[in-house]
Amino acid sequence: MLWLAMVVVGLTGGLASGKTTVAKIFQSLGARIIDADELARAVVKPGKPAWKDVIKEFGTQVLTADNTINRQALAEIVFKSPKKLHLLQTIIHPRVAREQAKQVKNIQHEDPHAVIIYDAALLLEARAHRRMDHVMVVTADRATQLARACRRDGLTKAQALRRIRQQMPLRHKLDYADAVLDGTWSRTQLRRAVQSLYRTYVHEAMSRTARRTLNTP
Repeated sequence: MLWLAMVVVGLTGGLASGKTTVAKIFQSLGARIIDADELARAVVKPGKPAWKDVIKEFGTQVLTADNTINRQALAEIVFKSPKKLHLLQTIIHPRVAREQAKQVKNIQHEDPHAVIIYDAALLLEARAHRRMDHVMVVTADRATQLARACRRDGLTKAQALRRIRQQMPLRHKLDYADAVLDGTWSRTQLRRAVQSLYRTYVHEAMSRTARRTLNTP
């Protein structure tokens, strides 16, 4: 999908594969970042329709004392049941998609030839890749994923494995990728690779701007 002169890149990968690090490097270079996880948190704020649907389907046991969604408690439920995970995704994904589209439009008004990185772990599972100009996948070996997830998120190895297995296998995500980055590379190697990709996306955005200018009567 072409967003006028902008370039919108879907950034995805497996659990703890290094996706967030890549997004931060893009941001430091000037790319605009839309974080799907932040959007997911926003759509389930107390009183919002998605929040009501989550409570209806999963009960008040997934609420904290201040009525916000206890993401850890909810995760414990859904990552043990593919059916319940799918139910949660049908509640969250359409609303996140609408919020993402709104943010793209807002950026469009501010910077018509921006490079936008849509950071979304479930980009492919949610079929959001259909709205992207490009898809980038960050990979990591299973041992690295487990070690990072346990250290970063405080998960047990069993919990981390359940979450990894509920996601599309990385080898299948590669089938959709226009670009692949290895999340186990050093920061220097990653930055060099991201800089090259960013220059390509900027050139594409500027070329679109030029074509639109030439085609304007």
